[in-house]
Amino acid sequence: MARLQRIGGVWLVAAATVLTIASTLTTRVHAEVAAADPIDAAMRACLARSDMSSTAGQLQCMDTARLGWQSALDTAWQQLLSKVPPARRKPWQDAQTRWQASRDAQAPLLDAVFATRQGTMYQLAEADMQLQPVRDRALALRSAAAGAATGAPAPVRPRACSADALCEHATFDMNRYYHRLQTKMPARSRATLVRAQRAWSAYLEAASAVTDERGRVDIIGARVATLKRLSETIASE
Repeated sequence: MARLQRIGGVWLVAAATVLTIASTLTTRVHAEVAAADPIDAAMRACLARSDMSSTAGQLQCMDTARLGWQSALDTAWQQLLSKVPPARRKPWQDAQTRWQASRDAQAPLLDAVFATRQGTMYQLAEADMQLQPVRDRALALRSAAAGAATGAPAPVRPRACSADALCEHATFDMNRYYHRLQTKMPARSRATLVRAQRAWSAYLEAASAVTDERGRVDIIGARVATLKRLSETIASE
């Protein structure tokens, strides 16, 4: 019977040598909402199949799930646009464009970090870090669309981060892990980190127009988790 290992909110068939990988889910609420989602259920079933127990099979299961979540994201996005008042569409469109740019800038960073490691589990870990942001964004857009459908008022725009203790604390942690990762990265690939962080910062700024202070802290917290995970994964030269 295959042994299972939890990675980033899903269960993977584990090899004999187990690498513990922290979850990248942004909030417990998201995990609970998606616990019975058909995409997650299908991926768990796929990962548990004996004919998909190879690395290639596991990666295929995760990629299929990522594509499923991308489709769910696109659907939620269209639903959100159809529900929000016209005056609120432009900020949402700006935030979504910046999120997509941030996701695209993240891919070379992941490649650079995981290029310093070898082994099956690192391949699965990178695939997980490609999947989870799409999953989390799909869930966030679903939630926003549901709120818009019920006529929920626009969130109160956050104060400056310097006036929000939770935001300041989260930003401090993020900067700490950013600099730790920057120090450990090979000099030739540090530019990928700089570009990814700039793209993420632009997303955070745009997202602040469509979320409240709690939402902003959640976004920063997710970035903290990502940078922490990468800083603990990368092998120093």
